[in-house]
Amino acid sequence: MPWNRNQMAARAAQELRDGDYVNLGIGIPTLVANYIADDIDVTLHSENGMLGLGPFPTAACVDADIINAGKQTITELARTSYVSSADSFAMVRGGHIHKSILGAMEVSEDGDLSNWMVPGKMVKGPGGAMDLVAGVGRIIVLMDHVDKAGGAKFRRTNTLPYTGRNVVDMIVTDLAVFARADRTQRFRLLEIAPGVDEADIVARTDARFLPLESSK
Repeated sequence: MPWNRNQMAARAAQELRDGDYVNLGIGIPTLVANYIADDIDVTLHSENGMLGLGPFPTAACVDADIINAGKQTITELARTSYVSSADSFAMVRGGHIHKSILGAMEVSEDGDLSNWMVPGKMVKGPGGAMDLVAGVGRIIVLMDHVDKAGGAKFRRTNTLPYTGRNVVDMIVTDLAVFARADRTQRFRLLEIAPGVDEADIVARTDARFLPLESSK
């Protein structure tokens, strides 16, 4: 059966390494904070000026003044620091954030990302997405495999406005995990959700990708 959002977040958290500075995008990516391994030291970054985010609070620990970029209440750590939004974006643009985990509307087989607007619908703005994909070394996307109409979100070519071209390194969906060794390579299917087979993935994916190693 497909992975749920918490399982997707837990899988993305496996990509974090000791010493990483990581930005978590709005939506499913915020759940990653709850699944970081206890034996690694990871510093989470938020564009609104918080460095060192903790996991989501229990009901008894909610502080309405402590929020992430998506305006969700979160917790702080003993080492948490607060900076201006300008300084926060300087960290991103200066290459000081190692990884960013973002949501997406579409990703192309070439790693192009679309995640900030749908033409004809209200546009709230790109937030920090364009800065993140330009300034962060490794981009991991968390998204449903298909949209509400059943259309593929991992596509040969994106149909929505771009956030960045050739910027995505790994994709975790509710059905599968894809990654590529570098940005000159094609994505490979790495993992499949329980009860889903490779034929299901092919049928629900528009993008071309390399098969599971065991399927070669």
